[in-house]
Amino acid sequence: MMRSLAAAVALLALAGCETALTSVVPPQPRPPDLGTTTDVVTPPSAASLDLARYYEKVQNDLLTRGLLRTDGGGPDTPYDADDLVRNFEAIAFYNEYPGQAILATSRRTSGHLGRWKGPVRIGTEFGPSVPLDRRAEDAARVNDYAARLSRITGHSITTTDRNPNFHVFVAGEDDTAFVQNRLRQLIPNIGQAQLDLFEDLPRSFYCFVFASATNGSPHVYTRAVALVRAEHPDLVRLSCIHEEIAQGLGLPNDSPTARPSIFNDDDEFALLTSHDEKLLAMLYDPRMVPGMSAEEARPTAHVIAKELTAKPR
Repeated sequence: MMRSLAAAVALLALAGCETALTSVVPPQPRPPDLGTTTDVVTPPSAASLDLARYYEKVQNDLLTRGLLRTDGGGPDTPYDADDLVRNFEAIAFYNEYPGQAILATSRRTSGHLGRWKGPVRIGTEFGPSVPLDRRAEDAARVNDYAARLSRITGHSITTTDRNPNFHVFVAGEDDTAFVQNRLRQLIPNIGQAQLDLFEDLPRSFYCFVFASATNGSPHVYTRAVALVRAEHPDLVRLSCIHEEIAQGLGLPNDSPTARPSIFNDDDEFALLTSHDEKLLAMLYDPRMVPGMSAEEARPTAHVIAKELTAKPR
């Protein structure tokens, strides 16, 4: 969607990233109060308050125009197996920003399937400017969404405050130094180019994610970092959570033909749809292998899509 910077899955060859785990453990729900970084809350600056007012107006405008739907799609948004295959290829195999160089050692993933092989452990942290009630609400939202994603994909996706490998920061305009310091602690070899992503973002960039892999397995993700602006009103903030985590799992692109979908720049849908659930199921189907080209995956994608759209007898 247009609000997402989606440096997502422009693979970062981070030296020292953990090796991808191969065991899959059942998801263990995390209590929703985990994930808050500190109980200290700092008052927002004038710049942060101004940004919050701006995003409130944006959300109201979108809702007035019938956008940011939360119904997941319905009779007015039909799709079939062929639609799924076409959209899966466009969204899973190509990057929204394929030329974005995050590191000098970045590798383009356009044309090849990328996803996690080991368990995804999502940790949510909050900038000091985020009110405590919002922290509790967003931590619970991430927790619920992780459980849903695990059910959809059949992959281990959990939330934790211990050794996470998918870091979700909900932070405001005033929290840049906090986020950058945390990233230096979490990823000691992180480059300045990555740190700069978290500073002086234009208003048009609502949220973003990037995922990384090791040099030995350039299409298997081992770490991801997402940023959601704390100034967003509730629905847009939740929309960012839905899109960025899903993109960080391996659906990095947007497509103007995808409907009903959050992977579309038209902002029609705010939250993960039935169509998007099937894309994630396709991505994590064991018949799909990281590193596959679009051409190699296409026959298998047709088979899986037909299975997912078959009407029960």
